[in-house]
Amino acid sequence: MTSQAASTAPATEMRNRPTISPPTDIVEMQDSVLMLLDVPGAEADGVSVTLDKNVLTIQARARSTGREGYELVHAEYRDGDYERSFSLSEPVDQENISAVLEHGLLRLTLPKTRAATPKQIPVQAE
Repeated sequence: MTSQAASTAPATEMRNRPTISPPTDIVEMQDSVLMLLDVPGAEADGVSVTLDKNVLTIQARARSTGREGYELVHAEYRDGDYERSFSLSEPVDQENISAVLEHGLLRLTLPKTRAATPKQIPVQAE
């Protein structure tokens, strides 16, 4: 699995905001690949995960970190939108990919599937 540069986001969703590449941990297990992406400020209805032609793309819109009635003194998270793409090097079971967002951590589980094994085709003479 390799990371790719962020692609162009939908203009209506992510205009005039910085695009942030979320820090990501990738753990390979025997039967799946686990991805953990740090997307603070994102909510589940603002997250998009797509898999197209072995490219996994994650986009998330983060809400503002400001809280009403409080004055922000110091912030290490900045407002913006998250986007990151990965090229998958191994086949995954697309129908059983799961995505769970909890407390700013997006957890993707990509179950592995067996690649088609090479098959020898017999050639007949005529």
